[in-house]
Amino acid sequence: MRDNPPQFNVGASIYDITGPAAELAMMGYARPQQLTAGVHTRLWSRAFVIESPANGRRVAFVSADLGMIFQAAQQEVVRRLQRAFPGFYSDQNVLLSATHTHSGPGGFSHYTLYNLSTLGFDKQNFETIVSGIFESIARAHANLEPGRIYIASGDLEGSSINRSPTAYERNPAPDRAGAPDTDKLMTVLKLEAEDGREIGCINWFAVHCTSMGNRNHLISGDNKGYASYLFERLKQSEAQPPFVAAFAQSNEGDVSPNINGGEDGGGRDDFESTQISGAKQFEKALELYQQASEEITGPIDYRHRYLDMSNIAVEEQWSGVSNARTCPAAIGQSMLAGAEDGPGIGREGASCAEMKTVWPFLHCQPECEPASSGQWPKPIVIRSNWTNPPLSPEVLPLQIVRIGGLALAALPFEATTMAGRRLRKVAADRLASDGVKYVVIAGLANAYSGYLVTQEEYEAQQYEGASTHFGRWTLAACQQEFDRLAGEMAAGEPAISTAAPPAVDPKPRDLRAKVFGLFPGVIFDAAPPFKDFGSVSEQPHRHYRPEETARATFWGGHPKSGLLTQSSFVEAQRLDGRQWQTVAADRDPETRFIWKRVLTSFAKVSAEWQIPPGTTPGTYRLLVRGYAKPFLRSPQPYAGFSRTFVVSKDEA
Repeated sequence: MRDNPPQFNVGASIYDITGPAAELAMMGYARPQQLTAGVHTRLWSRAFVIESPANGRRVAFVSADLGMIFQAAQQEVVRRLQRAFPGFYSDQNVLLSATHTHSGPGGFSHYTLYNLSTLGFDKQNFETIVSGIFESIARAHANLEPGRIYIASGDLEGSSINRSPTAYERNPAPDRAGAPDTDKLMTVLKLEAEDGREIGCINWFAVHCTSMGNRNHLISGDNKGYASYLFERLKQSEAQPPFVAAFAQSNEGDVSPNINGGEDGGGRDDFESTQISGAKQFEKALELYQQASEEITGPIDYRHRYLDMSNIAVEEQWSGVSNARTCPAAIGQSMLAGAEDGPGIGREGASCAEMKTVWPFLHCQPECEPASSGQWPKPIVIRSNWTNPPLSPEVLPLQIVRIGGLALAALPFEATTMAGRRLRKVAADRLASDGVKYVVIAGLANAYSGYLVTQEEYEAQQYEGASTHFGRWTLAACQQEFDRLAGEMAAGEPAISTAAPPAVDPKPRDLRAKVFGLFPGVIFDAAPPFKDFGSVSEQPHRHYRPEETARATFWGGHPKSGLLTQSSFVEAQRLDGRQWQTVAADRDPETRFIWKRVLTSFAKVSAEWQIPPGTTPGTYRLLVRGYAKPFLRSPQPYAGFSRTFVVSKDEA
């Protein structure tokens, strides 16, 4: 026990947010043909509630295994929190951040641009995500207890590259001097109960979750999900609540895990590349966690503001020109070309003149006054304001959350390396005198509307610049507004009450009544004649050795008939005496659940188990479970078991 009392009350929790595992387009690569067809690892919401007894303020931080936090999900989570815990939570003190996995189901935005590949809104996935995030925060809220927070930081080398050096090198030489072209710094928080019991950890490191490529069809937490799994498995115990390890996202906009360039992460396939990247993050986070001895002290505080990002007047201090103003959202042709680790159609950085020979309808003139340069030189292929409501949101949140000497600058964008550095400097300069020593970018937070690049990077019109919706002055506008938020915090100006958000800010749209989806739900499931759901189609071999893959195939139902939240489609089980013990399930990366439609209404589901080295010799079997929907009836549960097989010792 320490002599000084605990500085905080802390609580952590985790909850399943895995959406439909079949026939829903994934969110990230925007490929309609990339439909879910099984599970590599389940997706999770990891929540932390931190309260200061000294000033009575609290914050809720969530890192969710999602491509983005769409505004619709954030709005509904906050609504439910306010109903369940009146006066405790609001937009002001809830920070929801996505890990940016590109291997999760989509369709959970209320804006058309982000639902194009999914043929509209998917209510089932939206509800799974919202209810799971809410449940993780509610459980963390219930788990609050006196505790301490420690911090450490250090560089992680050899795990990331800048995928857009052409744009990065346009930044001024003094800005690039002495700094790597990706942020290598990892920042780790260690959360302990008053009695020294470990509660969890949060770390921030900037790298895309694109180890799993755009031809993958299995739901996966990608490299950050794998890193969390390794940390939580290391710390797992029978104690409740469980240890929670969040590998949160930062300014990853131009940062790829594919260290050999393009889509090559160094592994034989996407799964091995995911493990390589995730293991590096885990090992560095564990090293810093074990070293963390600097205790976080100081107040909990927060500032939050909604801004119409399509129309912000930017002062010359930040833009370098007079009369600079952000513009209505527009997307350039290089966005369609995709990034190096997710190629699309066309060529990054193509000029307006070049693209007009292919697409004569492109608009290349500035949207704003020439003095502010607006969207120039972006060859525009999509204007968000072509529709009403617009295709993507323009009223977006900026937020600063302070936990003692740490400040989190939350952005609804994917900030590049240099953009993140400039924003951190703004917040750090303002808050240093008030005792803030660490500033971290919390990316893809609270909403989503594309990328955030520097003015110099914007002019290159690579993928990241083309995906910066509001024009070349977007970063300058964010610097200006973060300077104001941080200035208010440093000056001690009153934070807005969590029960009464400000009336002067623009408000995001409520589009709940205007969403629709074209993809049908499950009408009915069917098994072949003389077959039951769960009956075996292909049995596993009789004998396996570690590092081989046991596989069995069953007749099954559609995963949309039942998502098995907090459960598992697949288990590998070992016979222990007369009892079957589960040794691996959906959460474990060595299992895979694979779904395949057969004809119109039949489906086969495969259970795979990549047997780890050192597996205990013995008798095993594979299990699948799920739900099947009979015609005009509600879904019914089913389960199936393979025949037994023997796993022998490792070869000498």
